[in-house]
Amino acid sequence: MTDQRIYHSKMISVLLQTSNIKCMTTTSIRLISVFAAETSELLTYHQIEIPQMCPREGWVEQDPRQILKAVKDCMETTVDNLHKLDIDPMDIVAIGITNQRETVVVWDRFTGEPLYNAIVWLDVRTTTTVDEVLANVRDRNQDCLKSLCGLPVSTYFSAVKVRWLMDNVAEVKLAMEQKRCYFGTMDTWLLWNLTGGSDGGLYITDVTNASRTMLMNIKTLAWDATLCKFFGIPMDLLPEIRSSSEIYGYLTDGSLQGVPISGCLGDQQSALVGQMCLRQGQAKNTYGTGCFLLYNTGISVVHSNHGLLTTVAYKLGKSANAVYALEGSVAICGAAMKWLRDNLQILSDVSESDKIAQSDRDRSEVYFVPAFSGLYAPFWRKDARSVICGITEDTTNVAIVRAALEAVCFQTRDILDAMNQDCGIPLTKLLVDGGMTSNNYVMQLQADLCGIPVVRPLMTETTALGAAMAAGSAEGIGVWDLENLQAVGSDIFRPSISEDERDMKYSRWKMAIERSLGWVTFENNADMDEEDKQKLVLASMPAGLFLISTVALLLVAARRLALR
Repeated sequence: MTDQRIYHSKMISVLLQTSNIKCMTTTSIRLISVFAAETSELLTYHQIEIPQMCPREGWVEQDPRQILKAVKDCMETTVDNLHKLDIDPMDIVAIGITNQRETVVVWDRFTGEPLYNAIVWLDVRTTTTVDEVLANVRDRNQDCLKSLCGLPVSTYFSAVKVRWLMDNVAEVKLAMEQKRCYFGTMDTWLLWNLTGGSDGGLYITDVTNASRTMLMNIKTLAWDATLCKFFGIPMDLLPEIRSSSEIYGYLTDGSLQGVPISGCLGDQQSALVGQMCLRQGQAKNTYGTGCFLLYNTGISVVHSNHGLLTTVAYKLGKSANAVYALEGSVAICGAAMKWLRDNLQILSDVSESDKIAQSDRDRSEVYFVPAFSGLYAPFWRKDARSVICGITEDTTNVAIVRAALEAVCFQTRDILDAMNQDCGIPLTKLLVDGGMTSNNYVMQLQADLCGIPVVRPLMTETTALGAAMAAGSAEGIGVWDLENLQAVGSDIFRPSISEDERDMKYSRWKMAIERSLGWVTFENNADMDEEDKQKLVLASMPAGLFLISTVALLLVAARRLALR
């Protein structure tokens, strides 16, 4: 490789990002970004929106074939974009993949055809599966496997999705019996297809994605026999685990045929790398459909006592040490704004939320807990449901929108407080990325409610950048020097309210959280006897009346605003 080629080398980063909640106009965005290796400059990108399917309440699916086609189409369009910029696509030296993590795909390894739609990470159809696997666990302790995999037993992770497929899809069960079934998170599906598919495609995953399945031992970084036995998943079904930065294989078709794929990271870990949080004690928060805060704990495996996840942050090379992180995962973040737009129709566009929230109209104190599918970290309560507290007859849409935005920041503080208790060293600043960071109101509010500066990079595609960095720094590629990273320009939002005001607001948020707990539906309690069901009905009547009155007041508020 000549010096000229190194100087002009670029990276392609394949970014799979999901934006989803319930089943209205949800889409999944497939994005290809090209970066200059020496400067981290974003040269071009292309994206395609893919609709999601919700065959039942709480079910979220995607077509794996559409995802693969979108990635290939994006790559071809990106090559065309480079030609238009007078950049030679042959200067692309490596490809990195970053993907939504816990989403599961199963396919026939001989035909390459999916055996079922991909089950998306926040899908909650596996609620009964979780109950079944915990049935024989003492006290039904959902943390019974944390010492092995770092994760609680939850609908969130891949293993229970695979277990559901085994139990409920006859085609999957038959394919497993005939030894023709492959399983993977989205990175495995893409890597296998992009490197040849049924004609010699690589059946692999990286440690960050494997750490989200509940099947990998967090210390040995290998599939664990005890974990696989617990979920009843054959170990020979699982792909080979690799590091996050090495040459895995080469593209077998398309305009970029022959280019090596040399980086792979789950999306949140990729954002951690892209934010350059490569030292112990650094943390980033990504605001998307959900909200994900990762705290770099170095080479130490830190188990949380306060509801956080232990996960692999990255392993940048075959012989490199694995670096770990504590993670706080929030299910509903930007998705709450889509709910206000699509379900309540009090927003015509999500981008309006910033202006509406800063309006002087209606400064009433309203709190909104968006627990549409339960609460994730640090509570892990699948029985929680959304509540809006503090509504009066004078409440308008402005207060509801403001409360939804504040909920994002309160949930982040919940996670930060848990991290401070686990690590003992409070963060001095919070690095942020993701779509919602464009909302200045939210960023200032986050600084106010957490009491620390919030740092927002001017280059927003940090998730894609992390995959490009992993690919470019791989042995045999070597065009990205992680030891001498250039600082990225940023905006800083500093706290502007007093500690007393901050604590008062947070105490009311905690009251709202308490009111969201304990909501249970009969659908998830089919095994209850009649006496237990009657008790549950009586116990839930005050909450039911509260919900009815809340909806009524929302309608009144909407009408009041319309008349103004």
